Parts: sequence; structure tokens; C-alpha cells
Amino acid sequence: MDRGPIVEIDLEAIAHNFRIAKKITGNRPIIAVVKADAYGHGSIEASRRLVKEGASYLAVAYAAEAVALRQAGIKTSLIVLFDKYDINDYFKYNLVPVIHDIKTAQVFSKEAKKRKQGISVHIKADTGMGRLGFNIDDLEKNINAIIKMDFLTVTGLMSHFSDADLSDRSYALMQLDRFNKLKNTMIKKGLKPLISHIANSAAVMSLPESHLDAIRPGLMLYGYSPLAAEQGPRGHSSFAVLRRTEGAKGPSIKIRQTLESLLRPAMTVKTKILSLRKLRKGSPVSYGRTFITSRDSLIAVLPVGYADGYSRVFSNNSDVLVRGKRSPVVGRVCMDTAMVDVTDVRGVIEGEDVVLLGRQKADVITASELAMKAGTIPYEILTSFGNKSRKVYTDGS
Repeated sequence: MDRGPIVEIDLEAIAHNFRIAKKITGNRPIIAVVKADAYGHGSIEASRRLVKEGASYLAVAYAAEAVALRQAGIKTSLIVLFDKYDINDYFKYNLVPVIHDIKTAQVFSKEAKKRKQGISVHIKADTGMGRLGFNIDDLEKNINAIIKMDFLTVTGLMSHFSDADLSDRSYALMQLDRFNKLKNTMIKKGLKPLISHIANSAAVMSLPESHLDAIRPGLMLYGYSPLAAEQGPRGHSSFAVLRRTEGAKGPSIKIRQTLESLLRPAMTVKTKILSLRKLRKGSPVSYGRTFITSRDSLIAVLPVGYADGYSRVFSNNSDVLVRGKRSPVVGRVCMDTAMVDVTDVRGVIEGEDVVLLGRQKADVITASELAMKAGTIPYEILTSFGNKSRKVYTDGS
């Protein structure tokens, strides 16, 4: 058998989430973030579906990711957020680099001049993230220098919110104010048209004043909200979609509903029962004897372990779905296997489906739930599963 779980990706769910982003933001252009293999969902298939839905741009982290999309026949504008080294690829594949410093701008200008091939660039301003981007105190003089560079055309200005979930709204508003001032400065210098974008998924949902010329959603396209949420039973979360009320000074809560009724998670992770073992009361399970059966038990062995993205932190700390019933992970998750207690699942047999992430019958295990148990964020759960497992695609519910 092939190792590891199967990851099922529902492309229609991604399309649905894209349409939600469009609706929330008044049909603004969307820069769909498909970096890290589309958050583990498969960048080529996800990108094709997003382009079909009308994505204006796609954004990746590194040039090699963009090249793979081009080689797959994707012609939509591709923005490369971080990379500045594979410079030949930018010209060969018509990629849009994000310029973080003056030296990088000079390198691109020099290469463009040598090729006599103009290139469009986006400038990144560090408004408070402290990671990459022009320092706002120096940006104006750098803009003046970049404008004069041969064969270089500035078509975009971007920044990044420090709080991914916008838990500190006051800091986000400070960053947005800085960003808007920079945008106005660039426009006064004659940089028109200029695409300004700062709104991540959280800002799309909760900070309408940040939507500007285009939005840049990532996580929400794959069915999850990054907003700080109230965790309910079994990891279900609810959140507020905040919209500006006409005439109000700021956004007000207009809709409050469960995550599942608005966004549709696109990823389901499945495996099959490898073996069933009957153990007597008092029997240890897995390394270190961290779980001892408290009754005569039926233990299912799953062919999935931490090498496949199912973290060791889920040892004695998570559930899976078997025949629609939650079954607890017992004992330590091993490199290649994990054990679950299916004593209470009637009629269970070897070879039947087990859901590690996703819905089965009436119950669901979300990436938010697993992230809470693991002390991490849904991004890590999705990329860990998606980047280590075989994918199959569906295009409908």
C-alpha cells in the first residue's frame, strides 16, 4: 500500500470561498494567495479553479512556485512575494517581483535594461510587521530613486498586517494609516494607476477600510477564518463578519454565524483501518505506556503517523471519525502508525474509512480544532497534511 493518508480537495469549496470574498468586498479585484502549494491544497489545481472564478492575480512566495504555475499553462499575472534571486525567471515567465529594498530594484533595472525588456514591480512597505519591506521613513526617497530607474514600472504598493487575526485592531489601523499616506505620496508623484493591497483574509472579513484597490486573501479561500474566534464544543468556532454600516465611523456586526455556514473547508484527510486489535483491560498501548485500557477494548491501528503530517502532539489528545462517530487517539502517535479506540463503534471492520480532518456523516473535525489541540494555527495543520499526502480532487459537494 502507499504510505500516508489521502487528501481530498473540493475545488468547488475553494470557488465558493472566492465568491464569498468577492461579495464581502464589493467585487474588488482579488490577488489569490497560492503559496506553499496553495496552503497544502495543490497550487496548480487550486490556481486553475481560482482563475476560472476570476482571480485577477495569483501570489506565491518564491519564483519556483510561479514557474511551476506557468509551466502548467496558467497565464494570469503572478506576483512573487519574497524571492529576489532567480532573476532570469522573472523575465522568462513574465513574473511580477515585490521589491523590498533599493538594491533589489537596481538589480532588476540593470537586467531589464540589458534585455531591453520592461518589467512591472510592486513595492512593499514595512508599516509595522518588521519582516520585509522599505522602512517607511526612507520610502519616499527610495521611491524617487526607483521612479528614475530604466525599464522599471511601479504598478503596485503592498504591505502586511502584523496581527494575522487582527486581534489588535488599533495596531492594524495604525498600519493602515501609514500605508494610505504612502499610497497618497506615490500617487502625487505620478504613479498611476497604482494597485494598493494590504487586506489579508482577516482584513477582508473585519476591516473593510483596508480593502483598497485589491484584496489578498489566503486562508479564507481554503475554508477557514484567521479571526480570533470563540471556541465552542469540539473546536467549532463562530465569528463575526464585520461590515461598514452606512454613515457609521467604523464597522459593526451585521452577520454572526458559524464558520461552516459561510466558508467551506476544502480539505478532507482520510485513511483506512490497517488492523483491529482486541485488548484486555489494563493493556498498554504504544510507546511509553502513556495509555492503559480501562476496559476490554477494540483498538484500531491506522497507517498514519507523524511522518505523514499527523503530529505526535495528537497522542491521547485528539479524535478521528469512524462511521461518523468520534473515536479518541490513544497512546503515542508513532512515525508510521496511530492507534484509536473504536470500542464504541458498532460493526467496525478493517479497511474502512477513517476521517482525520473533515466531515463524516453529522460530525466534523476542523483544522481549527486540531490547531487548538496542537497549540498552533490552522495554516500549519493544512500545510502539514497537504504537503505530505497524496491528493485527489473533486469539483462539487
